[in-house]
Amino acid sequence: TVIPNGSGRLELTGSLGEVMKESCKIALSYIRSNAEKYNITQDFSKIDIHIHAPEGAVPKDGPSAGVTLTTALISVLTQRKVKGTVAMTGEVTLQGRVLAIGGLKEKSMAAYREGIKTVIMPYDNIKNLEDVDDKVKECVEFVPVKTVDEALAVNLCK
Repeated sequence: TVIPNGSGRLELTGSLGEVMKESCKIALSYIRSNAEKYNITQDFSKIDIHIHAPEGAVPKDGPSAGVTLTTALISVLTQRKVKGTVAMTGEVTLQGRVLAIGGLKEKSMAAYREGIKTVIMPYDNIKNLEDVDDKVKECVEFVPVKTVDEALAVNLCK
């Protein structure tokens, strides 16, 4: 959530481990340094951003959500919707590169079970597609990306 009339704070609440908190900070730093490119006009010193990961059975603590966090923040800051049939995974660097993750087989199976049609994944995980169940590969389009920009081209509505 973006809170107007703020003081530039990033508030992180819910079931977030240290690595996930780092991913949130990296996503925001990347966006702040590229705000003009994404037509983000907010003055970051005058808004607060609150990211909440609801409590659940599994604590969230891994870098794999970097591309998802970056997408969500850009979505809320530009008021562009994210496509509901797209899932994504990948660690993000401060330069906007998408890095490899673990567990592609399990993550893609979960996406398939939820009816997801497209999975954005790190380019460096292409080799792991051989481990993905054939039924999943028949029903889900896998889009390997090297950068946040490539992911945004697939997952943000125009």
